[in-house]
Amino acid sequence: MTFLSSDLLHRIRSRANEVDRENTFPYQDLRELTDARYLTAFVPTEFGGAGLTAEQLCAEQTRLAQAAPATALGVNMHHIIVGLGRHLVANGLDSGRQILDGAAQGEIFAFGISEPGNDLVLFGSTTEARPDGQGGYSFHGLKVFTSLSPVWTKLMTFGRDESGEDGPHSVFAILDRERGGFTIKDDWNTLGMRGTQSNSTILEGAHAPAEHVLQRVAPGPSKEPVIFGIFAYFEVFLAATYLGIGNRAVEVAAEKVKTRRSVLHGDVYANDPDIRWRLASAALRLNSASAEVTLAARDLDDGRDRGDLWYPQLSAAKNAASEASLHAVEQAIRSTGGSSYSNSNELSRLYRDVLAGLFQPSDQESLHSSWANVVLGPVTG
Repeated sequence: MTFLSSDLLHRIRSRANEVDRENTFPYQDLRELTDARYLTAFVPTEFGGAGLTAEQLCAEQTRLAQAAPATALGVNMHHIIVGLGRHLVANGLDSGRQILDGAAQGEIFAFGISEPGNDLVLFGSTTEARPDGQGGYSFHGLKVFTSLSPVWTKLMTFGRDESGEDGPHSVFAILDRERGGFTIKDDWNTLGMRGTQSNSTILEGAHAPAEHVLQRVAPGPSKEPVIFGIFAYFEVFLAATYLGIGNRAVEVAAEKVKTRRSVLHGDVYANDPDIRWRLASAALRLNSASAEVTLAARDLDDGRDRGDLWYPQLSAAKNAASEASLHAVEQAIRSTGGSSYSNSNELSRLYRDVLAGLFQPSDQESLHSSWANVVLGPVTG
Protein backbone atom coordinates (compact mmCIF):
# COMPACT_ATOMS: atom_id res chain seq x y z
CA MET A 1 0.00 0.00 0.00
CA THR A 2 1.20 3.50 -0.87
CA PHE A 3 -0.22 6.72 0.50
CA LEU A 4 1.33 9.32 -1.81
CA SER A 5 0.38 8.97 -5.47
CA SER A 6 2.97 8.72 -8.22
CA ASP A 7 1.49 11.79 -9.93
CA LEU A 8 1.88 13.84 -6.75
CA LEU A 9 5.47 12.73 -6.30
CA HIS A 10 6.21 13.54 -9.94
CA ARG A 11 4.92 17.10 -9.48
CA ILE A 12 6.93 17.52 -6.29
CA ARG A 13 10.10 16.30 -8.03
CA SER A 14 9.51 18.74 -10.88
CA ARG A 15 9.73 21.67 -8.43
CA ALA A 16 12.73 20.48 -6.37
CA ASN A 17 15.44 22.10 -8.48
CA GLU A 18 13.79 25.50 -8.44
CA VAL A 19 13.23 25.37 -4.67
CA ASP A 20 16.91 24.56 -4.20
CA ARG A 21 18.14 27.16 -6.67
CA GLU A 22 15.99 29.97 -5.26
CA ASN A 23 16.52 28.93 -1.61
CA THR A 24 12.79 29.14 -0.94
CA PHE A 25 10.24 27.14 0.97
CA PRO A 26 8.24 24.60 -1.12
CA TYR A 27 4.82 26.13 -0.46
CA GLN A 28 3.16 24.30 -3.36
CA ASP A 29 4.51 20.97 -2.13
CA LEU A 30 3.08 21.61 1.31
CA ARG A 31 -0.32 22.58 -0.12
CA GLU A 32 -0.51 19.41 -2.18
CA LEU A 33 0.69 17.22 0.68
CA THR A 34 -1.89 18.82 2.95
CA ASP A 35 -4.63 18.22 0.37
CA ALA A 36 -3.50 14.58 0.20
CA ARG A 37 -3.93 14.42 4.01
CA TYR A 38 -0.28 13.49 4.39
CA LEU A 39 0.20 15.69 7.44
CA THR A 40 -2.46 13.62 9.21
CA ALA A 41 -1.25 10.28 7.84
CA PHE A 42 0.45 9.29 11.09
CA VAL A 43 -2.38 10.55 13.33
CA PRO A 44 -4.32 7.58 14.75
CA THR A 45 -7.75 6.97 13.25
CA GLU A 46 -9.46 7.60 16.60
CA PHE A 47 -8.09 11.15 16.46
CA GLY A 48 -9.20 11.69 12.86
CA GLY A 49 -6.08 10.68 10.95
CA ALA A 50 -5.20 7.92 8.50
CA GLY A 51 -3.56 5.80 11.17
CA LEU A 52 -0.45 4.73 9.27
CA THR A 53 2.07 2.73 11.27
CA ALA A 54 5.63 3.95 11.76
CA GLU A 55 6.78 1.29 9.30
CA GLN A 56 4.32 2.51 6.69
CA LEU A 57 5.24 6.16 7.23
CA CYS A 58 8.92 5.32 6.87
CA ALA A 59 8.16 3.85 3.45
CA GLU A 60 6.27 7.01 2.44
CA GLN A 61 9.05 9.27 3.70
CA THR A 62 11.56 7.32 1.63
CA ARG A 63 9.38 7.75 -1.46
CA LEU A 64 8.90 11.47 -0.79
CA ALA A 65 12.65 11.98 -0.32
CA GLN A 66 13.28 10.27 -3.66
CA ALA A 67 11.21 13.06 -5.18
CA ALA A 68 12.41 16.04 -3.10
CA PRO A 69 14.73 15.50 -0.12
CA ALA A 70 14.27 18.97 1.39
CA THR A 71 10.49 18.75 1.26
CA ALA A 72 10.64 15.32 2.89
CA LEU A 73 13.03 16.46 5.61
CA GLY A 74 10.88 19.47 6.47
CA VAL A 75 7.63 17.49 6.68
CA ASN A 76 9.55 14.85 8.59
CA MET A 77 9.78 17.17 11.60
CA HIS A 78 5.99 17.44 11.77
CA HIS A 79 5.66 13.65 11.70
CA ILE A 80 8.19 13.32 14.53
CA ILE A 81 6.05 15.51 16.78
CA VAL A 82 2.97 13.48 15.86
CA GLY A 83 4.94 10.37 16.80
CA LEU A 84 5.75 11.99 20.12
CA GLY A 85 2.05 12.64 20.69
CA ARG A 86 1.26 9.02 19.97
CA HIS A 87 3.95 7.82 22.36
CA LEU A 88 2.84 10.12 25.18
CA VAL A 89 -0.79 9.03 24.89
CA ALA A 90 0.21 5.36 24.68
CA ASN A 91 2.11 5.81 27.94
CA GLY A 92 -0.81 7.40 29.75
CA LEU A 93 0.16 11.08 29.37
CA ASP A 94 -2.83 13.10 28.18
CA SER A 95 -0.51 16.00 27.33
CA GLY A 96 0.11 14.24 24.02
CA ARG A 97 -3.52 14.57 22.99
CA GLN A 98 -3.04 18.24 22.10
CA ILE A 99 -0.55 17.17 19.41
CA LEU A 100 -2.81 14.53 17.87
CA ASP A 101 -5.92 16.73 18.05
CA GLY A 102 -3.98 19.68 16.65
CA ALA A 103 -2.49 17.76 13.74
CA ALA A 104 -5.92 16.37 12.85
CA GLN A 105 -7.26 19.93 12.79
CA GLY A 106 -4.55 21.19 10.44
CA GLU A 107 -1.85 22.45 12.79
CA ILE A 108 1.72 22.21 11.46
CA PHE A 109 4.23 21.20 14.12
CA ALA A 110 7.90 22.16 14.05
CA PHE A 111 10.89 20.95 15.99
CA GLY A 112 12.74 23.45 18.20
CA ILE A 113 15.39 21.40 19.99
CA SER A 114 18.88 22.11 18.61
CA GLU A 115 20.98 24.92 20.09
CA PRO A 116 24.31 26.34 18.86
CA GLY A 117 27.27 24.54 20.37
CA ASN A 118 25.12 22.25 22.52
CA ASP A 119 26.19 18.66 21.90
CA LEU A 120 23.80 17.39 24.57
CA VAL A 121 21.03 18.05 22.02
CA LEU A 122 17.90 16.41 23.45
CA PHE A 123 19.51 15.54 26.77
CA GLY A 124 20.04 19.05 28.13
CA SER A 125 19.16 22.60 27.11
CA THR A 126 20.91 25.97 27.34
CA THR A 127 17.54 27.70 26.87
CA GLU A 128 16.00 29.01 30.08
CA ALA A 129 12.52 27.80 31.01
CA ARG A 130 11.04 30.21 33.55
CA PRO A 131 7.98 29.01 35.49
CA ASP A 132 5.02 31.38 35.52
CA GLY A 133 3.75 30.15 38.90
CA GLN A 134 0.67 28.56 37.34
CA GLY A 135 2.23 25.47 35.80
CA GLY A 136 3.29 27.16 32.57
CA TYR A 137 6.67 28.40 31.36
CA SER A 138 8.26 31.14 29.28
CA PHE A 139 11.28 30.24 27.18
CA HIS A 140 14.40 32.35 26.63
CA GLY A 141 17.17 31.21 24.30
CA LEU A 142 18.23 30.46 20.75
CA LYS A 143 17.13 27.45 18.73
CA VAL A 144 18.77 26.55 15.42
CA PHE A 145 17.76 24.29 12.53
CA THR A 146 14.09 25.05 13.13
CA SER A 147 12.59 23.45 10.03
CA LEU A 148 9.32 24.68 8.54
CA SER A 149 10.06 28.18 9.88
CA PRO A 150 7.83 30.01 7.38
CA VAL A 151 4.76 27.86 8.01
CA TRP A 152 4.68 26.19 11.42
CA THR A 153 1.75 26.98 13.64
CA LYS A 154 3.00 25.06 16.70
CA LEU A 155 6.59 24.69 17.90
CA MET A 156 7.65 21.85 20.15
CA THR A 157 10.59 23.06 22.20
CA PHE A 158 12.33 22.62 25.55
CA GLY A 159 14.36 24.53 28.10
CA ARG A 160 16.09 24.17 31.45
CA ASP A 161 14.17 24.92 34.64
CA GLU A 162 16.44 25.53 37.64
CA SER A 163 13.80 26.95 39.94
CA GLY A 164 12.92 23.81 41.89
CA GLU A 165 14.54 22.36 44.96
CA ASP A 166 14.73 18.99 43.22
CA GLY A 167 17.48 20.11 40.85
CA PRO A 168 17.42 21.25 37.21
CA HIS A 169 14.79 19.79 34.90
CA SER A 170 14.11 19.82 31.19
CA VAL A 171 10.69 21.23 30.34
CA PHE A 172 9.08 20.23 27.04
CA ALA A 173 6.15 22.27 25.76
CA ILE A 174 4.20 23.38 22.71
CA LEU A 175 4.40 27.04 21.68
CA ASP A 176 1.67 28.71 19.64
CA ARG A 177 2.83 30.94 16.78
CA GLU A 178 -0.06 33.35 17.33
CA ARG A 179 1.06 34.03 20.92
CA GLY A 180 4.41 35.44 19.75
CA GLY A 181 7.38 35.90 22.04
CA PHE A 182 9.95 34.88 19.43
CA THR A 183 11.84 36.17 16.40
CA ILE A 184 12.63 34.03 13.36
CA LYS A 185 15.88 35.01 11.70
CA ASP A 186 16.31 34.92 7.93
CA ASP A 187 19.59 33.00 8.08
CA TRP A 188 19.06 29.76 6.14
CA ASN A 189 21.61 29.86 3.32
CA THR A 190 23.13 26.40 3.32
CA LEU A 191 24.92 23.98 1.03
CA GLY A 192 21.94 21.63 0.79
CA MET A 193 18.47 20.88 2.13
CA ARG A 194 17.65 24.47 1.29
CA GLY A 195 13.91 24.00 0.98
CA THR A 196 13.52 23.11 4.66
CA GLN A 197 14.09 26.79 5.49
CA SER A 198 15.32 25.81 8.94
CA ASN A 199 15.90 29.31 10.21
CA SER A 200 17.12 30.12 13.70
CA THR A 201 14.46 31.03 16.24
CA ILE A 202 15.14 33.43 19.12
CA LEU A 203 12.84 32.65 22.04
CA GLU A 204 12.19 35.95 23.79
CA GLY A 205 9.80 34.87 26.50
CA ALA A 206 7.53 32.76 24.33
CA HIS A 207 4.95 31.39 26.74
CA ALA A 208 3.41 27.95 27.06
CA PRO A 209 0.51 27.77 29.55
CA ALA A 210 0.25 24.76 31.83
CA GLU A 211 -2.02 22.86 29.45
CA HIS A 212 0.65 23.08 26.72
CA VAL A 213 3.45 21.60 28.83
CA LEU A 214 4.20 18.05 27.72
CA GLN A 215 6.45 16.85 30.50
CA ARG A 216 9.06 18.05 33.02
CA VAL A 217 11.89 15.52 33.42
CA ALA A 218 15.43 15.21 34.68
CA PRO A 219 18.02 16.02 31.98
CA GLY A 220 19.85 13.22 30.24
CA PRO A 221 18.94 10.05 28.36
CA SER A 222 16.11 8.18 30.02
CA LYS A 223 13.01 6.11 29.39
CA GLU A 224 10.76 9.09 30.13
CA PRO A 225 8.08 9.11 27.41
CA VAL A 226 8.90 12.61 26.16
CA ILE A 227 12.60 11.79 25.80
CA PHE A 228 12.22 8.37 24.21
CA GLY A 229 9.31 9.46 22.01
CA ILE A 230 11.26 12.32 20.45
CA PHE A 231 14.48 10.34 20.06
CA ALA A 232 12.90 7.22 18.61
CA TYR A 233 10.76 8.84 15.94
CA PHE A 234 13.44 11.37 15.08
CA GLU A 235 15.95 8.62 14.34
CA VAL A 236 13.73 6.24 12.36
CA PHE A 237 11.96 8.90 10.28
CA LEU A 238 15.24 10.71 9.60
CA ALA A 239 16.82 7.42 8.55
CA ALA A 240 13.94 6.64 6.21
CA THR A 241 14.20 10.08 4.65
CA TYR A 242 17.91 9.72 3.90
CA LEU A 243 17.33 6.30 2.37
CA GLY A 244 15.25 8.07 -0.25
CA ILE A 245 18.22 10.16 -1.34
CA GLY A 246 20.39 7.10 -1.83
CA ASN A 247 17.66 5.24 -3.69
CA ARG A 248 17.15 8.16 -6.05
CA ALA A 249 20.88 8.49 -6.71
CA VAL A 250 21.10 4.85 -7.77
CA GLU A 251 18.00 5.28 -9.92
CA VAL A 252 19.42 8.35 -11.69
CA ALA A 253 22.79 6.69 -12.23
CA ALA A 254 21.24 3.50 -13.58
CA GLU A 255 19.28 5.47 -16.16
CA LYS A 256 22.38 7.41 -17.19
CA VAL A 257 24.82 4.51 -17.62
CA LYS A 258 22.37 2.64 -19.83
CA THR A 259 22.81 5.36 -22.48
CA ARG A 260 26.29 6.75 -21.70
CA ARG A 261 28.78 5.10 -24.06
CA SER A 262 32.48 4.44 -23.67
CA VAL A 263 34.53 5.46 -26.69
CA LEU A 264 37.33 3.16 -25.53
CA HIS A 265 35.16 0.05 -25.23
CA GLY A 266 32.47 0.92 -27.75
CA ASP A 267 29.71 -0.05 -25.34
CA VAL A 268 27.39 1.50 -22.81
CA TYR A 269 28.73 1.90 -19.29
CA ALA A 270 25.95 -0.31 -17.92
CA ASN A 271 27.97 -3.23 -19.29
CA ASP A 272 31.24 -2.09 -17.72
CA PRO A 273 32.05 -4.48 -14.81
CA ASP A 274 33.50 -1.68 -12.68
CA ILE A 275 30.39 0.47 -13.05
CA ARG A 276 28.17 -2.51 -12.33
CA TRP A 277 30.20 -3.20 -9.18
CA ARG A 278 29.89 0.42 -8.02
CA LEU A 279 26.12 0.60 -8.34
CA ALA A 280 25.67 -2.88 -6.92
CA SER A 281 27.77 -1.80 -3.92
CA ALA A 282 25.51 1.20 -3.42
CA ALA A 283 22.34 -0.89 -3.67
CA LEU A 284 23.69 -3.52 -1.26
CA ARG A 285 24.38 -0.99 1.48
CA LEU A 286 21.01 0.65 0.99
CA ASN A 287 19.33 -2.75 1.19
CA SER A 288 20.97 -3.53 4.53
CA ALA A 289 20.23 -0.08 5.97
CA SER A 290 16.62 -0.27 4.83
CA ALA A 291 16.17 -3.57 6.66
CA GLU A 292 17.63 -2.07 9.83
CA VAL A 293 15.34 0.96 9.69
CA THR A 294 12.26 -1.12 8.87
CA LEU A 295 12.87 -3.45 11.80
CA ALA A 296 13.31 -0.53 14.21
CA ALA A 297 10.06 1.06 13.01
CA ARG A 298 8.24 -2.28 13.26
CA ASP A 299 9.46 -2.78 16.82
CA LEU A 300 8.24 0.71 17.74
CA ASP A 301 4.84 -0.18 16.29
CA ASP A 302 4.75 -3.44 18.23
CA GLY A 303 5.94 -1.86 21.47
CA ARG A 304 8.90 -4.21 21.67
CA ASP A 305 11.24 -3.53 24.58
CA ARG A 306 14.87 -3.56 23.49
CA GLY A 307 15.88 -2.33 26.92
CA ASP A 308 19.12 -0.38 27.15
CA LEU A 309 19.91 -1.18 23.51
CA TRP A 310 17.10 1.00 22.17
CA TYR A 311 19.09 4.24 22.10
CA PRO A 312 22.30 2.90 20.54
CA GLN A 313 20.35 0.78 18.04
CA LEU A 314 18.19 3.70 16.97
CA SER A 315 21.33 5.77 16.49
CA ALA A 316 22.87 2.92 14.52
CA ALA A 317 19.87 2.74 12.18
CA LYS A 318 20.05 6.46 11.43
CA ASN A 319 23.81 6.26 10.88
CA ALA A 320 23.49 3.22 8.62
CA ALA A 321 20.93 5.00 6.45
CA SER A 322 22.78 8.30 6.14
CA GLU A 323 26.15 6.66 5.49
CA ALA A 324 24.69 4.20 2.98
CA SER A 325 23.03 7.06 1.15
CA LEU A 326 26.20 9.14 1.10
CA HIS A 327 28.03 6.11 -0.31
CA ALA A 328 25.29 5.62 -2.89
CA VAL A 329 25.44 9.23 -4.09
CA GLU A 330 29.22 9.08 -4.35
CA GLN A 331 29.08 5.85 -6.36
CA ALA A 332 26.38 7.31 -8.59
CA ILE A 333 28.53 10.37 -9.30
CA ARG A 334 31.60 8.23 -10.02
CA SER A 335 29.55 6.07 -12.37
CA THR A 336 27.97 8.86 -14.40
CA GLY A 337 31.04 10.99 -15.02
CA GLY A 338 31.80 14.70 -15.09
CA SER A 339 28.31 15.81 -16.07
CA SER A 340 27.19 15.14 -12.51
CA TYR A 341 29.47 17.95 -11.35
CA SER A 342 27.18 20.52 -12.94
CA ASN A 343 24.73 22.31 -10.66
CA SER A 344 22.02 21.53 -13.19
CA ASN A 345 22.48 17.80 -12.63
CA GLU A 346 20.19 16.18 -10.07
CA LEU A 347 23.06 14.19 -8.60
CA SER A 348 24.81 17.43 -7.69
CA ARG A 349 21.80 18.47 -5.61
CA LEU A 350 21.45 15.01 -4.07
CA TYR A 351 25.09 15.14 -3.03
CA ARG A 352 24.61 18.47 -1.29
CA ASP A 353 21.41 17.29 0.36
CA VAL A 354 22.80 14.00 1.64
CA LEU A 355 25.65 15.76 3.45
CA ALA A 356 23.20 17.14 6.01
CA GLY A 357 22.96 13.65 7.43
CA LEU A 358 26.51 14.00 8.75
CA PHE A 359 25.44 16.67 11.21
CA GLN A 360 22.00 15.59 12.36
CA PRO A 361 21.79 13.58 15.59
CA SER A 362 23.07 11.10 16.26
CA ASP A 363 26.42 12.00 14.71
CA GLN A 364 29.21 9.45 14.45
CA GLU A 365 30.97 10.66 17.58
CA SER A 366 27.85 10.15 19.69
CA LEU A 367 27.10 6.85 17.98
CA HIS A 368 30.53 5.36 18.65
CA SER A 369 30.54 6.64 22.21
CA SER A 370 27.24 4.91 22.94
CA TRP A 371 28.37 1.65 21.34
CA ALA A 372 31.69 1.77 23.19
CA ASN A 373 29.61 1.81 26.37
CA VAL A 374 27.65 -1.20 25.11
CA VAL A 375 30.81 -3.15 24.31
CA LEU A 376 33.19 -1.94 27.02
CA GLY A 377 31.05 -0.31 29.66
CA PRO A 378 31.51 3.27 30.86
CA VAL A 379 34.96 4.89 31.05
CA THR A 380 36.60 4.13 34.41
CA GLY A 381 39.29 5.78 36.47
